[in-house]
Amino acid sequence: MGQVKLKIRKGDLVQVIAGDSKGTQGKVLEVIIAKNRAIVEGANMVSKHTKPNAANPNGGIIKKEAPIHISNLALIDPKSGKTSRVGRQKNSEGKLVRVAKKSGEEIK
Repeated sequence: MGQVKLKIRKGDLVQVIAGDSKGTQGKVLEVIIAKNRAIVEGANMVSKHTKPNAANPNGGIIKKEAPIHISNLALIDPKSGKTSRVGRQKNSEGKLVRVAKKSGEEIK
């Protein structure tokens, strides 16, 4: 079974549109294609209890980002700063690029 082409990529600025972190804006740190999820900076924070180890000699509770489903994220339009859906279009060189549906602006 082939994977679906996701419209959100690492480095994109997105807003959480559903769930506990609703309204949070952040950069996509990682996209987990197999599970249709993404890790967004500062969104969906969970407390992870860690044992003492070399990297963290005291152990304790660490706050970290948990993956969030792609359907709960909306890309932020580079022109207006509001959320927008993503379309795909051929640019002047005939290459497929992602565009924001609201403004028609290319997403870099």
